[in-house]
Amino acid sequence: MKATQFFISTLKEAPADAEVVSHQLMMRAGFIKRLGAGIYSYMPMGLRVIRKVESIIREEMNRAGAVELLMPVVQPAELWQETGRFQKYGPELLRMKDRHDRDFIIQPTSEEVITDIARQELRSYRALPKNFYHIQTKFRDERRPRFGVMRGREFTMKDAYSFDRDVESAGQSYEAMYAAYVRIFERMGLTFRAVAADTGAIGGDRSHEFQVIADTGEDAIVYCPDSDYAANIELAEALPLISQRAAPTQPMKKTPTPGKSTCEDVAALLGVPLATTVKSLVLATDEKNPAGDVVKTTVWLLLVRGDHALNEVKASKLPGLKDGFRFATLGEIEDHFGCKAGYLGPIDPRKPIKVVADRTVAAMSDFICGANEADFHITGVNWGRDLHEPDVVADIRNVVEGDPSPDGRGMLAIQRGIEVGHVFFLGTKYSEAMNAAYLDEAGKPQLMQMGCYGIGVTRILGAAIEQNHDQRGIIWPASIAPFAVVICPIGYDRSSEVKTAADTLHDALLAQGIDVMLDNRGERPGAMFADWELIGIPHRVVISDRGLKYGKVEYQGRRDAQATPLAADEVLAFVRARVGA
Repeated sequence: MKATQFFISTLKEAPADAEVVSHQLMMRAGFIKRLGAGIYSYMPMGLRVIRKVESIIREEMNRAGAVELLMPVVQPAELWQETGRFQKYGPELLRMKDRHDRDFIIQPTSEEVITDIARQELRSYRALPKNFYHIQTKFRDERRPRFGVMRGREFTMKDAYSFDRDVESAGQSYEAMYAAYVRIFERMGLTFRAVAADTGAIGGDRSHEFQVIADTGEDAIVYCPDSDYAANIELAEALPLISQRAAPTQPMKKTPTPGKSTCEDVAALLGVPLATTVKSLVLATDEKNPAGDVVKTTVWLLLVRGDHALNEVKASKLPGLKDGFRFATLGEIEDHFGCKAGYLGPIDPRKPIKVVADRTVAAMSDFICGANEADFHITGVNWGRDLHEPDVVADIRNVVEGDPSPDGRGMLAIQRGIEVGHVFFLGTKYSEAMNAAYLDEAGKPQLMQMGCYGIGVTRILGAAIEQNHDQRGIIWPASIAPFAVVICPIGYDRSSEVKTAADTLHDALLAQGIDVMLDNRGERPGAMFADWELIGIPHRVVISDRGLKYGKVEYQGRRDAQATPLAADEVLAFVRARVGA
């Protein structure tokens, strides 16, 4: 490919609204153009990366036995109503009506459609197992689209769905997809971790995220350096930090804490460790009648140690909270505690509440909590002596660096990551809701066991850049770079020797099946080099009159600090070997 036949559009400065490095560099390098909030056109250079990502995915999905099809972007609401997700999915689901006033959605995912296909086509045990996948546009109406392709509204995703006869067979399909994902991200040259994860809105009871390691990642990944344990922070188990509750040693005392409403401020005022304080968080659950009217509200007080943070995902799995909760209103807080937030505690609330204590809090003694009176806290508090035991004791906090690993093999560490893939075992969540059954060997109907497996195709571009860049621009992993090699001839439009050498090398590399770009625009060397360093091509060959006089050209890898002189007649073999490596 020659530059004048292609489309290259680079910028010196990133737009002001580009917040993260990948967004800035993709805009500057001309990979994307913003059309609307969270909606981008993928320009020719960016599309080449997408096609290479898709090619790797297709090869490994096919290798794993999956079969490609293509499902529509627009889906009838009736299917989503069967599973209840039309109502439950929330405002991220873009709903619309056609001219006949029939409800449709723009798909964020395709569980309903593929299950509908399966219940029509996979009628016998002989048809199973089966795994279908497609690579298709998705749309999720994010409230705050940001970070470019990392959290856009329209994006491309590969999603696959497996159908099996039983749980054992479904587990084998899950493991096959897990292994395929490992191969996919290894081939893409990405540093990643597969971590146990919460199933979220998709549902199911087994789940792993594939996280690209990057300091700018939105997700916190918890792992043990001394073992194979790894989990998303939402799922990582927080073991109790106190093995056995100690006997009380202090009297309970109401202590003035004027203007000190946070655990940090209270600990500083009293000169005690933050770990001796207890933080109170107030939730509410609403019981509704068939008409949707609230008939009963229950207020919950969740307690975590002052230096810990509530994990809402863990809380959402507790009996009484798993059907949905919200944070209590100011009015509800004052009604139940007689006090504003910041001074709340479990001792003598005005009205009945449910108390949930984190495992560590349940083992604390002589702790400090709010007094349910402004400007006061209570010190020397002990379970049993000063207040009833909590209604529920559970793991409801985020782990922190240095916590013991749940597998007992070391201490936990935390790093940032960007989720690019997710595998779920769904079981019968969708097949039961949509009656997707097959006939077994005895002719009896059985529900299919399902799995689903997603990869954010366009998100991979952002994740790869967040992990691979420097002050000059992008550094693409070789397997997904838009071009493998760029030839930068100095004076291409002025020197017949340079033009001949550049054209000859270009044609020879093409003949070897190597993706090569020849920059024949006649740009100044500095501007030309800056463009290709920004774009991130892995290998660069510079040809100049001065070098050719001595039979030399220059090679420089994108990560190399300096160029390497090469004999002109050896450059083809050298570059071919580097690209192959």
